[in-house]
Amino acid sequence: MDYPIVTIWARYDLMGHRSFVPASFVCLLFHTSRSSSCDNSKRFVLLGLRSGHSMASQSAQPKSVHEFTVKDAKGNDVDLSIYRGKVLLIVNVASQCGFTNSNYTEMTKLYEKYKDQGLEILAFPCNQFGSQEPGSNEEIQQFACTRFKAEYPIFDKIDVNGSNAAPLYKFLKSSKGGIFGDGIKWNFSKFLVDKEGNVVDRYAPTTSPLGVEKDIKKLLGIA
Repeated sequence: MDYPIVTIWARYDLMGHRSFVPASFVCLLFHTSRSSSCDNSKRFVLLGLRSGHSMASQSAQPKSVHEFTVKDAKGNDVDLSIYRGKVLLIVNVASQCGFTNSNYTEMTKLYEKYKDQGLEILAFPCNQFGSQEPGSNEEIQQFACTRFKAEYPIFDKIDVNGSNAAPLYKFLKSSKGGIFGDGIKWNFSKFLVDKEGNVVDRYAPTTSPLGVEKDIKKLLGIA
């Protein structure tokens, strides 16, 4: 008795010709050789198995902000699943921008008003726009906390565009593209995320934090 020989990623037709198979389709070729008085031929049996589940698991795309881990200002990992059940306003911040004073001031007002009702503001320093966030993480924190009394978390400085963009921002941009493309246009772009980690809306840098208040209240369930 001959045991099956399994060949993967190849397809053979009845004439023995081989063709290649798309990566999404796994082919198992069983080659059996039977000797009998009337049949001494070799038989090829092709079994096609869809491998969507295994392939999908390897390239599964995140579906929620809560699936990401980021770095805090001291370089420690922060699992964003700790914010499950919270409404998030995610903002790329800068200390030397024309929008700095108004945005930090209004972000502090929003946080003080709604933090006990489930709002969290996540600030991510970024130096990609006009080099307007040149300081160290420590300097950025001191600036925001001293001048604007920011009590919400300010994370590690990141890139939000380009090949080195933080995975979180790649996800945010792919979830909600901008009017003129997915890329972040400037400092203080904003993303609003619901309690389940879904990206609900995106706002241009010219939209003030208080201009998002109505949408925040809706996600918080506040009339």
